[in-house]
Amino acid sequence: MGGDCSNVGCVPSKALLEFTRKASQPADFDRAFAWMRQVRAEISRHDSVERYVDHGVDVFLGAARLIDERTVQVLDQRLSARRVVLATGARAVLPPIPGLEGCEPLTNETLFDLTERPERLAILGAGPVGCEMAQVFSRFGVDVQLFETADRVLPSEAPEAGEIVGNALATGGVTLHLGAAVTAVSRQGASITLTTGQTEASVDQVLVAAGRRANVEDLNLERLGVEIDQGLIKVDKHLRTTHPKIFAAGDVCSRLQFTHNADAHARIVVQNALFVPTATTDKLVVPHCTYTSPEVAQVGPLRTELEASGIPFDSYRVNFGDLDRGRTEGDHEGFVEVLTERGRDRVLGATIVGHDAGEQIGSLCIAMRNDLGLSAIGKAVFPYPTRSEYLRRLADNYNRTRLTPMAKRIMQIWFNRTA
Repeated sequence: MGGDCSNVGCVPSKALLEFTRKASQPADFDRAFAWMRQVRAEISRHDSVERYVDHGVDVFLGAARLIDERTVQVLDQRLSARRVVLATGARAVLPPIPGLEGCEPLTNETLFDLTERPERLAILGAGPVGCEMAQVFSRFGVDVQLFETADRVLPSEAPEAGEIVGNALATGGVTLHLGAAVTAVSRQGASITLTTGQTEASVDQVLVAAGRRANVEDLNLERLGVEIDQGLIKVDKHLRTTHPKIFAAGDVCSRLQFTHNADAHARIVVQNALFVPTATTDKLVVPHCTYTSPEVAQVGPLRTELEASGIPFDSYRVNFGDLDRGRTEGDHEGFVEVLTERGRDRVLGATIVGHDAGEQIGSLCIAMRNDLGLSAIGKAVFPYPTRSEYLRRLADNYNRTRLTPMAKRIMQIWFNRTA
């Protein structure tokens, strides 16, 4: 109950990140994991069977499959319903590297069950999970070797964001193997050796953070005409599958595999399954954040994606080091970049790198969802000195672009008349 996020994802990983960030270095492994398990236990009450039963929900634990459009079988019980929602999530997958599976690698599903600190840890994949856990374990004093086939960490984020986080990881003691595909893994006694085209590394354990796969097997979907598209259940904007009485939500049908996206899906699918199906995913504005130090938050398309699509845009940027709050904290790294439609005050996307980036991007998400431009944002008053002042700076930068030569000439004439 609670899915990946509560048990083996967001909650335990962020608990460890916060504990190690605040602790003296190296952080105490046993105390950190005890704290993580305490936090997880407290939060699990919200997703417990008991709480759902108290709210009138019948809970059946076990593997389920569809018998027909109205019938679901769970173990030896058959349940009937007018509508069915598939929310089976996704799981970590192992890349097809010779010898990897035989070395019993960790994934996010087993990592948080560790009871002893490894001396040496290899992490395959420098996406959000890989980078976050590399930072956590390096703070434990573990020798961390981070492997990524791309030429930078966080390859799905803005290049500068990946560069800043990569520098932070390296400064924290993580050994980066970038542009390095692991071609073989072997075990000799207690030691595991990873081989790339350039180097070898010996470690005690391997953590795989290199992708996920939707849980669509054994549900009997093909028999009912529920289509799978590139590994995901195919849905329309109302989250209906190709069978009109079967819906899907969350990681099983979306490439945006974030808890907050699944939550948004849940709200849509409940309305559409029980009432008139008018709720849609069309206007969802879904940000995401990597909780390293510094954090990376992003919403909408990247600059590189707009350029590849031939979509013209304007860019506005503020460095946190230029803000008075940044100066008071000695924060010289980090920035905000907002992309707007060329010649118009419409926000297309944004990237934030810095302290509390995940908190800072919320205002821009509200603006995008409600079609508020930078000039409208700039009418608000922000407390001083705070990082949120970046919004006023962005608005000022945008408003300066409106001072066309003609506007400047008119203002000059006006002020000459009133002098």
